[in-house]
Amino acid sequence: MESIVMIEGSVVYPITLDPGVWIFDDRKVDLSTYFDEEITEPEDVYTKEAAQLWDRERREGAKIPTHTNENKIQFNKEELFTKSYGIPLNPFLENAKPDNAKTIELQTSTGEVVSISIDDAKNGILGFSLNGKPLGDGPVHFYYGDGSNKNEPIRYINRIIVR
Repeated sequence: MESIVMIEGSVVYPITLDPGVWIFDDRKVDLSTYFDEEITEPEDVYTKEAAQLWDRERREGAKIPTHTNENKIQFNKEELFTKSYGIPLNPFLENAKPDNAKTIELQTSTGEVVSISIDDAKNGILGFSLNGKPLGDGPVHFYYGDGSNKNEPIRYINRIIVR
């Protein structure tokens, strides 16, 4: 089975996505808890994190990094091989730069075509991992941002056409 997903159609930049590398992407979300968590605005999260950093630096002083070229990416290997993950679709749509888009067509390898609004697509999540393994009915699944289809996502998606 092909594990590549194309974003094409009425876009400035057609994009080829490889869900196999998303497991190491910081934007990934845990699908077992994502739809149950309280959704907060990104500005609120940023403000809270900035306030905590300010308070810590005020109390303890700023810490200057000792090695500027040091890569500190760390992963919990057990979680990567046991959890189910998804990634927001919006960053990929923004990079493709839709041109006056109104709808998105999710095309599947079974021949099904599902049309959704551009707003639903921007709030959606692409599932790419189930219990730490690539999807058998993938390469990706689509979940609405509100979780209304969290038990029955759109499966077998291999093309995303912007209309």
